[in-house]
Amino acid sequence: MPKDLVSEIAIPPTDRDAVPSPARPDAIATAVASGGPSRCNLAFEHWSSIGRQPAATALIGILDGEGIGPELMAVCRLILNRVGACTGQRFVFETGGSIGTPAFQASGQWITAEIEQFIEAIHARGGALLCGPGGGRFVYELRRRLNLFCKLVPLRPTDALRDFGPLRSEAVRGVDILVVRENLGGLYQGSGDDQAEAGLRRTRHCFEYNAEQVARIIEVGANLAELRRGRLCVVHKPGGVPGVSALWQDITAEVCADRSLDLSLLEVDNACYQMIADARAFDVVVASNMFGDVLADGASVLLGSRGLSFSANFSDDGIGVYQTGHGAAHDLTGTDRANPIGQVLSMIFMLREHFDLDQIADGIERGVEAVLTAGWRTADIMAPGCRVVGTREMGERIADAACLHLHGDA
Repeated sequence: MPKDLVSEIAIPPTDRDAVPSPARPDAIATAVASGGPSRCNLAFEHWSSIGRQPAATALIGILDGEGIGPELMAVCRLILNRVGACTGQRFVFETGGSIGTPAFQASGQWITAEIEQFIEAIHARGGALLCGPGGGRFVYELRRRLNLFCKLVPLRPTDALRDFGPLRSEAVRGVDILVVRENLGGLYQGSGDDQAEAGLRRTRHCFEYNAEQVARIIEVGANLAELRRGRLCVVHKPGGVPGVSALWQDITAEVCADRSLDLSLLEVDNACYQMIADARAFDVVVASNMFGDVLADGASVLLGSRGLSFSANFSDDGIGVYQTGHGAAHDLTGTDRANPIGQVLSMIFMLREHFDLDQIADGIERGVEAVLTAGWRTADIMAPGCRVVGTREMGERIADAACLHLHGDA
């Protein structure tokens, strides 16, 4: 990354050559030393897949969500059922109740006790949660109640869509960014009030970060950078929020002092620009709750469509909730026009990270690429010379292509 565009933390040369800190998880040191797979779950201290075997039965908790959510989840079930039939892998689905706006309208709660118990039961039995879009405060309450402190947002444009979208193909070629967002502090988990004094309405919102919260997310980001290409960018805004930014800068320096990382600090407004203008310069980007939200959503333009964005929220002990990066798109509900690929990619993420089903995940991912390369598109990614298909047909074509690849790999 150009030095005139960033404010770098100075790391003494002796520290760049230092041996890994004993505080680092053994799994990270093993993976780095062996050149093994860059698995995101290796970055969490209490959650490692080293030595695990692929799940014989994958238990998947389904929350359909609202808007286009049920249509997207139907595609995911279709693909997994088809892949299960052609590979012998067993998938078991259990479906929970309403979330988000429908739940709030019925109960006054964005996430009900019933849903919380459903999620906890799925994870207690070794399962993972595949979640559709939920409106209002649902995602924030979900993260708080389940201690999902970390959100990972991969931004890796597919080669098949390199010539589609608002950006030039050379601007997205080779881009592979992982945004690491802190979920439990900051503006979105703050509190406030709305009052009227002497006829003047006044609203107030207060938030905070503590050193433990910041250290935990920087640790994950640093571990991920070591598993990937060794570049870590931490986003802050010292002029706008000086106290919070100073805490993030200080903790970053402490956590990364004994690591051989290419480390930089970047102000959030500059980061928004640079992640589009010079996307290949970025590897792992760590940010606070609001900054990470804005950066990841804005940078999804690199993918060509928000319908291709996906994410996952993690606790430090293995609880994972896998979702798209977009909303409920109520205007598309029931039209068979929604792009299911973002939800499918979140499902692929789940198969790799939670169930260690790498071969199946790779087969479905190659299926997505093959269908797009063949020119089959939903309306949001339609291009000249391509053919438009609906939500369900896109899922069927991906399932067929995935099984073709998986049979070829057998």
